[in-house]
Amino acid sequence: MTKMANITPMHFNWRMEGDVAVISLDRPERKNPLTFESYAELRDTFRDLVYADDIKAVVFGSNGGNFCSGGDVHDIIGPLIDKDMKGLLEFTRMTGDLVKAIIGCGKPVIAAVDGICVGAGAIIAMASDLRIATPVSKTAFLFTRVGLAGCDMGACAILPRIIGQGRAAELLYTGRSMSADEGERWGFYNRLVESDVLEAEAIALATRISEGPNFGHMMTKTMLAQEWNMGIEQAIEAEAQAQAICMQTEDFNRAYKAFVAKEKPVFEGN
Repeated sequence: MTKMANITPMHFNWRMEGDVAVISLDRPERKNPLTFESYAELRDTFRDLVYADDIKAVVFGSNGGNFCSGGDVHDIIGPLIDKDMKGLLEFTRMTGDLVKAIIGCGKPVIAAVDGICVGAGAIIAMASDLRIATPVSKTAFLFTRVGLAGCDMGACAILPRIIGQGRAAELLYTGRSMSADEGERWGFYNRLVESDVLEAEAIALATRISEGPNFGHMMTKTMLAQEWNMGIEQAIEAEAQAQAICMQTEDFNRAYKAFVAKEKPVFEGN
């Protein structure tokens, strides 16, 4: 297995809080836009998390009062104008690979959203497992506002599953901002908290999850993704197999022994 706690990324912030990795973009003066380099490094980092046994959960946080303003206008959108079809497809596949890496990383990912969360930033929040936001957060899928389709980075597949087809269609067609209250009411945000406690709340939730059966969490995340493409019978069978695998873990045995002893189980992730 890979050890990742002490990595030093070049294009985003990274620190550890216990077993929880805390990530944030590092251009607060421009509301944290993404660049070609940060896209690629985030993609590779989330891919590597699959093999990292020293990280139990991830918080993707805000910085300077904002989450992410999407792709940088000067560093990304401008250069895309001059790319040919091959170059454009390489870029769009790379951005989609970031979403696939977040979904496939095997760790619960919590987005802690403050302020601006738009474009690819909204996609990162969407691809996370759980989302906490502040009352001033504004989330928008801006793609039609720049002359593109709303179907970017999995939005047409994932967003309707979170908030419903009609609500997703409105956001993707119009590019308008979803307020924090709407986001919580529609189920996009799990809850709202004030800005001064946002990161602490997200880390506390991630820590609580990380203290659970981490192999079981990995299996839960895997099933949540894979069952999108299954019928009910196939999903039930897949879950039967997943649960039988989990029943072979030491954590399952620990939980039973703790229950018998009337103690709280201490999970070790194996």
